[in-house]
Amino acid sequence: MATSDDGFEERFFTASDGLRLYARDYGHADDRKDLPIVCLPGLSRNSRDFHRLALQLSTQAERPRRVVTFDYRGRGRSEWDADTGRYALSVEADDVLTGCAALDVQQAIFIGTSRGGLITHLLAAMRPAILRGVILNDIGPVIEIAGLLQIRLYLEARPVLHSWEDAVDNLQRVHGPAFPALDPSDWTDMAHAIFTEKDGMIVADFDPSLIEPLRSLDENAQIPDIWSLYEGLKPIPLMTIRGENSPILSEATFIEMKARHPGMKTVTAAGQGHAPLLHGPKLVGEIRDFINAIAHSAARQT
Repeated sequence: MATSDDGFEERFFTASDGLRLYARDYGHADDRKDLPIVCLPGLSRNSRDFHRLALQLSTQAERPRRVVTFDYRGRGRSEWDADTGRYALSVEADDVLTGCAALDVQQAIFIGTSRGGLITHLLAAMRPAILRGVILNDIGPVIEIAGLLQIRLYLEARPVLHSWEDAVDNLQRVHGPAFPALDPSDWTDMAHAIFTEKDGMIVADFDPSLIEPLRSLDENAQIPDIWSLYEGLKPIPLMTIRGENSPILSEATFIEMKARHPGMKTVTAAGQGHAPLLHGPKLVGEIRDFINAIAHSAARQT
C-alpha cells in the first residue's frame, strides 16, 4: 500500500484471473464508521475521474466518508488484459467485487458513471447486499445508439498531442458544445483524468482494444435494454443524474426510470453532456443530501 500526498492511498489487488488491478482509497486511515462510497468510472475512464469529488466527500467537516475509486482492467494503472474478450461487463463486475473484498468494503453506496452504472446494475443481480445506495451518472437501462456512435468516434480519433495544453484544447474543441457549464479548471482536470504522458507524448490512458466491440455498430444497431436488471435496483435507494445535453440517456428513459422506481431521486446536470462532472457545488450538494438521507434512514431502523 502506497500513500499519496494527494489525499488517497494507492491500493493494488489481484483479480480472480491473476491480473493486477488498482484502486484509490480516500479516508481509509481514519477508521470511519459510516458507509463508504465506491466510484465506478466509464468505458475508457479511470479512478482519476472522481478525484475532486472523492476529496470533497472524504474531507468534509461533517461525516467525512471513505471513498474508493477503481481502475478497471486495461485502464489507468491497472494491467492490460492479453485476452481482450475479457474487457466485458461481467468480468469487470467480478473485478469490482474482488476489489471490494480486498479492501474490506462489505457494503457501500455506489456511484456509477456510464459503464460504471451498467456494472452497478449487474452487481444488483450478483450481490445485492453490497449495495446500500446507488447513484447512476448519465446511464440507464436504455442506451441511445447515436450516443454510442459519438463515443466511438472520439475514442477512435486518438489525436496527436504534444503537450497538456494540446490535450485541454482538444477536449474543449470536441466536447465544448455539450459542456458549456465547464470552466478552465474543469477542462484541465478532465485532460489529466483522460490522458497520461508516455514517451514525451500525451496519450489516452486505456487499452485501445476496449473500442473493438463498438466498431461493428451502425445507426441501425439494436442495443438490448436492461430493464430486467434495473428491477434489481428497485429495493435500493437510487438517484439518477442526467446530463442536460446527454446523447446516451434520453429524457424519455429518464422519465420511465422514475415511473418504475417512484422513490428514485432525479437530478439534471445543467450545461453538461455525457457524462457530467460531479464535483461542482450543486451536484456535490445533491450527492451529499442523498448519502445523508440513507444514513439517517439506517439510524432510524437501528
